[in-house]
Amino acid sequence: MTSQSFTAIAPSPVTVISGDGIGPEVVAAAVRLVDAAGGRIAWEHADAGAEVFRAGVLSGVPEATIASVARTRTALKGPLETPVGFGEKSANVTLRKLFETFANIRPVRELPGVPTPYSGRGIDLVVVRENVEDLYAGIEHMQTPDVAQCLKLISRMGCQRIASTALALAVAQGRTNVAVATKANIMKMTEGMLQREFASAAEKYPDLETWHIIVDNCAHQLVKAPEQFEVIVTTNMNGDILSDLTSALVGGLGFAPSANLGNEVAIFEAVHGSAPKYAGKDIANPSAMILSSVMLLRHLEQFEAAENLEQAVLRTLEDGIHTQDVKVGTPVGTAEFTDAVESRLGQRSSVPSRTHRALSLPVITREQTRSELGSRSTVGVDVFIESMDSPGRVAEQLARCLPGTPYSLKMISNRGTVVWPSTGGSTGCVDHFRCRFVISDQAGWTPTSVLGLLKNISKIYRWMHVEKLEMLDGVPGYTRAQGEN
Repeated sequence: MTSQSFTAIAPSPVTVISGDGIGPEVVAAAVRLVDAAGGRIAWEHADAGAEVFRAGVLSGVPEATIASVARTRTALKGPLETPVGFGEKSANVTLRKLFETFANIRPVRELPGVPTPYSGRGIDLVVVRENVEDLYAGIEHMQTPDVAQCLKLISRMGCQRIASTALALAVAQGRTNVAVATKANIMKMTEGMLQREFASAAEKYPDLETWHIIVDNCAHQLVKAPEQFEVIVTTNMNGDILSDLTSALVGGLGFAPSANLGNEVAIFEAVHGSAPKYAGKDIANPSAMILSSVMLLRHLEQFEAAENLEQAVLRTLEDGIHTQDVKVGTPVGTAEFTDAVESRLGQRSSVPSRTHRALSLPVITREQTRSELGSRSTVGVDVFIESMDSPGRVAEQLARCLPGTPYSLKMISNRGTVVWPSTGGSTGCVDHFRCRFVISDQAGWTPTSVLGLLKNISKIYRWMHVEKLEMLDGVPGYTRAQGEN
């Protein structure tokens, strides 16, 4: 190894969690190479995952590990399993949410020596994924025995934080354009909130080209012309899907690193899972974990060591040395690949590393994002009921519930589409109806009136869910059903 001279940096404490399956092998490789590359790290080992679940810790993350991460504020983590029959929540998600690592950063770039159908296209982009809300809030209910509900929670605070992070990251990495990918054409309040907050945040970055793209078109364009993207920011579920797609463009999950960043803690991990069938066989690709440790070094502003390690990985691949997931030539094992990277520390590849500056995450609180309303009024209520009756029969039965209340029945929908009054369509119904009741005089709405309506309905139908219909500054805080006038 060529000797290097590195700027003196006090060792940074980092919690290292080896994880499950192939985790111990690839994490050990990354730790060894960080040290060899000149990283100044004080490693603090901790446990999480399968064995912790089996020991009776339902979260899969023991208190000692939580304390370590809280103390070091930085972690390098292997993949964690949730064994069948032990625990109900993912230890991976527990760590991300416990420390509010709201930004998931997943870079992908074309790699030398890793042939793909996109070789030569110059792919070099980052997916910035909101990491703690959306459908991953995990709030689900069985509304009826045959209809399940999952709540998609999008907050203004979450949108502002992830939008500002993506824009700041583009500047820190010398990138020129940022796209926000949403499904705002359908989910105008949830996905639409990210689109609107991104547009507002982008006003502070006039030197960046910023644009909006519908997420399904984004997936289409990533396959058709991925080189047009530099940074894509999106919601949690969209980001999970798009980031796996982008990793496939450059060789697969074996080359996909990631960072989970928050204002207090940063957790670095490979995107891939624990792959237990490959554990202990010396065939796992450690590249994703090594490149995650490169991201860790840059987070700690140890830029020289980070570039030294990244270039050694690129040079190793360029020299045709790779593991079995690259389907050309003769593969080597995990240990031999790690040895090859270490022997190339101090060498350069033909692919330059991107210049990085320190990334400063936005500090945005709920108080800062709280909207000040000029007016709020309630104009009705949606009541969700279970019934196998026809829509017409449901309407007839509900009409019996209205005398003595200030409400009238406006419409009934099933799976989001109006089924009463009849629109002339042929919507197939399940046993889950949304019944929209409105009031002509807003002063007539009271909590007591809602309770009275529910009491009347419960004599005929089982109700399971209620939503108030509110006007916020004169704008409906609810959506119309498909076909509703």
